[in-house]
Amino acid sequence: MTALSINLNKVALIRNSREGNYPDVVEHAKLCIENGADGITVHPRPDQRHIRPDDVRRLAALVKPIKSIEFNVEGNPFAPAIGSYPGFIELVKETHPDQCTLVPDGDDQLTSDHGFDLHSSGEQLRPIIQQLHALGMRVSLFMDPDLEQIKLAKQVGADRIELYTGPYAAAWGSEQLEANFQAHIAAAALATALGMGVNAGHDLNLDNLAKFASIPNLLEVSIGHAFTVDSLAMGMPNAVRAYKALLG
Repeated sequence: MTALSINLNKVALIRNSREGNYPDVVEHAKLCIENGADGITVHPRPDQRHIRPDDVRRLAALVKPIKSIEFNVEGNPFAPAIGSYPGFIELVKETHPDQCTLVPDGDDQLTSDHGFDLHSSGEQLRPIIQQLHALGMRVSLFMDPDLEQIKLAKQVGADRIELYTGPYAAAWGSEQLEANFQAHIAAAALATALGMGVNAGHDLNLDNLAKFASIPNLLEVSIGHAFTVDSLAMGMPNAVRAYKALLG
């Protein structure tokens, strides 16, 4: 069964709109876990627009002792230390998540919107991946469904890829959907044949998830924005159960 990892960035975004710690990201992580989530994902950015370094530390303290729950920290491996942000790799080394998902996002991006071009960044990523492996972490690379790029992901040492599903979600209900879906099927099949695991994430929701989750050997989906919106309408426990039902 495909695992469900809940991305709590938007809970932190709401919290950051006021002083204090309400809503508490850790308490909402507990709620997700209690209602069936298989993992917790966060994406700490240097501008700290949502998840802050201390959130990552507190979530690590919550999740790491629970062997059945995966802690996934994602972000730009080249993000440097800025103010109270220690740098992405330093924060990951400190909190030691089960999985580190490397994403080529910049501070000027509203959200992650493309996968790695490993022709240009592969050799920079290789020693970072080796360093994370030495610390016992699984490494996933955020990738478009480009077969050439997926072959390169294997060559630089990735354990998994996370397929960027934004274009799939944008094509939902259009004539472009099936071609986009078939590209993801081919990408997942190639990654599996090369010995890598396959994750997916970005703009997956209660409408489009079931079709995408039919892709063979899909190990994990990370869902945050739509999950948070659905939680407002149906309550977070019910939202977790609804997404789990689509993956079950």
